[in-house]
This record gives sequence, C-alpha cells and structure tokens, in this order.
Amino acid sequence: MVENLVGPGADGRRVYVALGDSFTEGVGDYNSRLPNGVRGWADRVAEQLAKADPGWEYANLAIRSKRLRHIIAEQLEPALAMKPTLITLYAGGNDILDIGTDIRALMKDYEFLVARLASSGATVVLFTGFDVRVSALLEPLKRRNAVYNQRVRELAARYEAVLVDYWCFDAFYDPRMWDSDRLHMSKAGHKYLAGQVLNQLGVAHKVKSKDWEPPAKLGVRGWGRRQRRWVNDWVLPLFVRKLRGLTLGDELRPRWPEPVRVPPKAGLKKLTAKAPPD
Repeated sequence: MVENLVGPGADGRRVYVALGDSFTEGVGDYNSRLPNGVRGWADRVAEQLAKADPGWEYANLAIRSKRLRHIIAEQLEPALAMKPTLITLYAGGNDILDIGTDIRALMKDYEFLVARLASSGATVVLFTGFDVRVSALLEPLKRRNAVYNQRVRELAARYEAVLVDYWCFDAFYDPRMWDSDRLHMSKAGHKYLAGQVLNQLGVAHKVKSKDWEPPAKLGVRGWGRRQRRWVNDWVLPLFVRKLRGLTLGDELRPRWPEPVRVPPKAGLKKLTAKAPPD
C-alpha cells in the first residue's frame, strides 16, 4: 500500500468534500435510508476514513445529471469555503454524452476547476472515465472519452493530484458491476471503487470486493429481451428528457451539503436515524 496521503489540516481538522455528478452522488447503490435514496463509493470512503482515524468530517455536493459548468458554478465555492483537506472530483461525463460538446473547451474548463481545487492545499483525487460498452450507438463517444482520459492523466501529474485510473479496472468488464441502465455502477461496483480510492490514498480499510462465479451466458432470445428492456426502460426516457431539457437532478439537493462528523461505528446511517423528518 502507498504512503498515507491524507492527514489533518493546519487547524487539526480532517474534512473530505466530494464533488461531481451521479458517479459521486452514488446512483446505482440504492439505500432508501440515506439522502436521495443512495449510498455510493464516496460515503463508503468517508466511513473508512473515520474508522481508520476518527474525527473526519464529510460533505457530498454531487448531484446526478450535472454538467461541468454546473459543478463549477454550484459546487466549487461552497467546497472551498469548507476548507477541505481531501477533495474528490469526477466531472465531465455527462458533457461527453451531450451532442455537440467541444472536448477541448470542456477540458479547458476542467483544468480551471482542478487548478482552483489544488490551490486550496487539499489532497485532490481525480478519475479517468471507464469505457462503458453499452451499445454501438455510443461508439462515436469513445474518442471523446479517450481525449478526456488523457487530459485527466496529464492534469493529475501537473497539479500533483492523486489519480484513480478507473479506465484500467478490468473488474468493470463484468456486467454485474453495473446497474440496469448500464451507465451507473451497481452496489458491487461502488464498493469496489471505494476500495480502489482508499488504496490510492494509502488508507487501511476492510472493503472487500464481491467474489463471484463467472457470469452465466445468455442465449440469443435472452440477450434480445434484455436489449429491448434496456431500450424501453432507459434509452428512450433519456432521449425524451434531453429533448425536453430536463434532468434527473433538477429537483434534488446535495446529499450532505455541509460537513458532518462521520461516526466511526455504524457509519453515516447513524446520522439519518437521529435526523428529524425533512
């Protein structure tokens, strides 16, 4: 394991702030007892940080469907005001899926965001994007994703950020690591990623990956049924939302908008048990 890269700030506080979209909000790792009905890898990282070193505070400003411009406008300044010692950022994935995105302009804005975060003195964690193989319809987006990943790697080196090279994780070729929409990680996927983030930070943890048998092979009919269900349940509603200018995050608030002290035992669900109804 690498040397522990996270420690207290000058005032002794340890504050972890997560920024981004559905990837960081936790979509796919569903839990009705937690804010927005999800848990996710970032919650799991925060809980393991608190177990290894009690006293960590945690905020998660990520909201599903947010584009990079929204993250800069809505999450950057609130995050810096919290004086974080650890920041995780994944942003730009939704922009890559948008028709007409200028990838060079996108990465220029991404660098602006990374530079601001790095100037805070916090340990910054960046992620490449996985090459999700969901449909031939999305193959033209692979080139954008390749450009995105290369620039993220370059910027991580330039700003001395920790890089979680998500693109390289072969475990995510298993379909069971993905939710039914094939774009968001499943509970198993979030759990696996949490372990990878903690490994890169040099934090001891007890996150264990799922030990599966090889996936069962589908016949032609089974594959056809699965494809039709995916198109009807996810692809068509996605295009309708795009045509209407709507997103799944329009009515949502950040899950943990202010830093909360993470209980070393029982984790974040302990806080929701004590919280009054919203």
